[in-house]
Amino acid sequence: MANSKGVKRTIISVGGSLVVPGDDVNTPFLSNLNTFIRSQLAADTKRQFFLVVGGGATARQYAQAGQEVIGHELTYNDMDWLGLHATRLNAHLVRTIFRDIAHPYIIKNYDIIRKATEPVVVAGGWKPGWSTDYCATMLAEDYHVDTVINLSNVSQLFNRDPNTFPDAKPIDKISWEDFRKLIGDKWTPGMHAPFDPIAAKKAQASGTRVVLLSGNDFANIRNYFKGEPFVGTVIE
Repeated sequence: MANSKGVKRTIISVGGSLVVPGDDVNTPFLSNLNTFIRSQLAADTKRQFFLVVGGGATARQYAQAGQEVIGHELTYNDMDWLGLHATRLNAHLVRTIFRDIAHPYIIKNYDIIRKATEPVVVAGGWKPGWSTDYCATMLAEDYHVDTVINLSNVSQLFNRDPNTFPDAKPIDKISWEDFRKLIGDKWTPGMHAPFDPIAAKKAQASGTRVVLLSGNDFANIRNYFKGEPFVGTVIE
């Protein structure tokens, strides 16, 4: 959706599992993201990308380390804070990659609407209880963007876990009501969900559409941006 000055804003929730899937930073993904965003901006100078970056394995590693030392599970609040700082570390990395065209500060306080004019704006997490999916939905509402693109390590939503059920069927399009029945309403730090339950509730209330795409297939992502057939799931 374009603003009053004709700038088309695009919000992408970048799953932390794409940035840090394990012990190492996923530099091939970051290289592909860098090439893709810059190519989109070169093709249309009136675009602006908001990249909301998740915590990935970094958050889980810190939580596990804390649990091993104290001998029991951390509180949800502590786990959330570790996750938040992991998202901000990853966001700083992404902002560094786009340093020449990015807003100089990452967004980490969603009470403030920044009047960023740079082609790329990078964001991390805000406070306990909210994932970066929720933060991306807040940005969509604040900046009047009707769609959030969610990149993760899965190609699309299935009606059952395809790793457990070979007959699981892919879902190309689903309503927020039906999607929320699949994932429930409870958020826990580090949970694996295509789009977190609290963010889903907010997106439904605000009328935000979410498109789930694999962040490992940039040819498919380009198809979506060109309005061509793509593999993914649309939630609206």
